[in-house]
Amino acid sequence: MSDKLLYALARPVLFSMDAEDAHHFTLPALKRAAALGLTRLIAKPAADPRTVMGISFPNPVGLAAGLDKDGAYIDGLAALGFGSIEIGTVTPRAQAGNPKPRMFRLPAANAIINRMGFNNGGVDAFVSNVQASRFYQDKQGVLGLNIGKNADTPIEKAAEDYLHCLAKVYPYASYVTVNISSPNTKNLRQLQGASELDALLSQLKEAQQRLADQHKRYVPITLKIAPDIDSEQVKNIAEALLRHKIDGVIATNTTITRDAVKDLPYGAEAGGLSGAPVFELSNQVVKALRAELGDALPIIGVGGILSGADAAAKMAAGASLVQLYSGLIYRGPALVRECAAALRKSR
Repeated sequence: MSDKLLYALARPVLFSMDAEDAHHFTLPALKRAAALGLTRLIAKPAADPRTVMGISFPNPVGLAAGLDKDGAYIDGLAALGFGSIEIGTVTPRAQAGNPKPRMFRLPAANAIINRMGFNNGGVDAFVSNVQASRFYQDKQGVLGLNIGKNADTPIEKAAEDYLHCLAKVYPYASYVTVNISSPNTKNLRQLQGASELDALLSQLKEAQQRLADQHKRYVPITLKIAPDIDSEQVKNIAEALLRHKIDGVIATNTTITRDAVKDLPYGAEAGGLSGAPVFELSNQVVKALRAELGDALPIIGVGGILSGADAAAKMAAGASLVQLYSGLIYRGPALVRECAAALRKSR
């Protein structure tokens, strides 16, 4: 039985469950399947290596952060054929996140709203999970580690949290993503402002150079930004990225806009909206960034990819790589192969 057919059978069962409950059912099941060797039955994309930020990605289709916040399911996710896996967002200290319910499916729009709030077990547990994974131990592929700040850390001290996490995860990462764009941690997006961003990137770059000397290995840093920014903000962000020699940018996180879902069940829930409704918003930011950056910096495009054609459109907008999340929930593992095949064909 193909994984496509298997997911078609499993999806109605999963969608009958609360969205977060389904999440906590699926990932442990995938982990068990990987441990038993059953995931070998999943067909993998053909090799299509891309070198970005000095890293060789086996194919250009990655997993976006958020699905595995604690790095507890790396080996199971690796079995789905991704060219890279990004885990987190992790914070210095463990935190429960926002009250439940905090994740909602909107099937009519192929969308998800979440207000998880960086729920995770803290950076020390996160690093232990990474170290325990076969994926890390055997150097099987590209692992992005996504860092954030604790909800109770004042915004003026946010840099301390990012620097703490950067030092902790640096030795184990293929690249590190700095998440300043989740809408679910109060005031976090304020860090995208010109003066705040300048101060943060300056400190991160200095720490990166120090850690590179210490560990005798340069680990690229990417910045993950929101889709809800105007052309002036895009210009300011692009200039800051170039000024501080940041290695890449991930565009984009979830949106706080609701125009596409306002009349649907759960459409008015607070949180970040992902899936199909963010596709064009994300593409617009990717295009605007590419216009500002030229070829100086790679862009990882994420937001609303539900087909191979969507992945190709994201690359055409200016992305060097793409990432999936909500599309995986709606389409299942076959989406990874479909996107990889489309990008290989369009190369």
